[in-house]
Amino acid sequence: MASLKETTELLGKLISFPSVSSDSNLDLINFLAEYLERTGARVITQPSADGIKANLWATLGPEGPGGIVLSGHSDVVPVTDQDWTSDPFEMVERDGKLFGRGTCDMKGFIAAAAVKAADYAAKPLKRPVHFSFTYDEETACLGIQDLAKWLTEQDLRPALAIVGEPTMMQVIEGHKGCNEYTTHFHGCAGHGSMPDLGVNAVEYAVRYVSRLLDIGEQLKTRAPADSRFEPPWTTINTGALVGGTAHNVIPETASVDWEFRPVQMSDFHFVKEEIEDYAQSVLLPAMRAVDPDANIRTEIIGEVAGLEPATVNEARDILLELTGSNGAGVVPFGTEAGIFGSLGMSAVVCGPGSIEQAHKPDEFLALDQLQKCLTMLDDLERKVHA
Repeated sequence: MASLKETTELLGKLISFPSVSSDSNLDLINFLAEYLERTGARVITQPSADGIKANLWATLGPEGPGGIVLSGHSDVVPVTDQDWTSDPFEMVERDGKLFGRGTCDMKGFIAAAAVKAADYAAKPLKRPVHFSFTYDEETACLGIQDLAKWLTEQDLRPALAIVGEPTMMQVIEGHKGCNEYTTHFHGCAGHGSMPDLGVNAVEYAVRYVSRLLDIGEQLKTRAPADSRFEPPWTTINTGALVGGTAHNVIPETASVDWEFRPVQMSDFHFVKEEIEDYAQSVLLPAMRAVDPDANIRTEIIGEVAGLEPATVNEARDILLELTGSNGAGVVPFGTEAGIFGSLGMSAVVCGPGSIEQAHKPDEFLALDQLQKCLTMLDDLERKVHA
């Protein structure tokens, strides 16, 4: 059986790879590939389009459908301007806690799954066990979207996925979707003393944000009566508005970073249709009345499906049995589970550590949480071997 000591040592090695989303994760992926190959796993790395990053997909056991996926993302958020007590990329143990960037989000689960690979490999597995370690989950779930396309092309059909995001080992059967955009405004520059002769991109961006706020209020009235999310409605957030160069210059360009997190697919379509109609039928005609070349363009950063609770969910039922939980919950943050679900798998989120520690300075994972994760993966053995 995999030991806590062995898992902690591996986690320390994983933390030493500074796999921030803005940088390459190849060193970490190559390390994990070699580690899993030593257990006998069949390992495939899938490079990103620019070759700077890669996903890892590894399999133990028989070929064919019906397998179980243990899923984690390899990237971590930056530590820039954060006040850490110790080096964030050198794991430190204090008071029963493991400190370091990525300990809970989510290299702790990756370490536990990788260490368990040797145990699974030693068993006569009756169904495949897959390991999915992806890139760029923290930015827009880019890696898992590429992996999903590859799985479809390869006609690989695992039955269920366990995504080890930090949930304090509570079983999560649902989460909101996460859709991120940048809307670009191109107007017409001019002198600030003659505003009617220009198209002020910043002012049109402000009007766009104002409409997003109105839509956000409408969404509150659309919350399903049985919604289990907190808050129960679809939310919209404006993350940034950038534009302009000087007090007396009509800004030619501006951009708005925004996102929304739908609780239901109908809200996804509602938000996109409402804001696009406003941009095309109200804002753009006014802009082009002054300058025919004015434009509004929305760039899709990422559109990640939510995980909708389902009546039938094998992954949930197995995890409830293994963890001894009385029921499954939902969370407002997004994960890769929704994408696995969109491929026809039953999916669940369950992993060590607290989301409250994620992305913060002095991020930590409690040792007892890591042990609970190992115990769950130990118990999973009887589900995968004859």
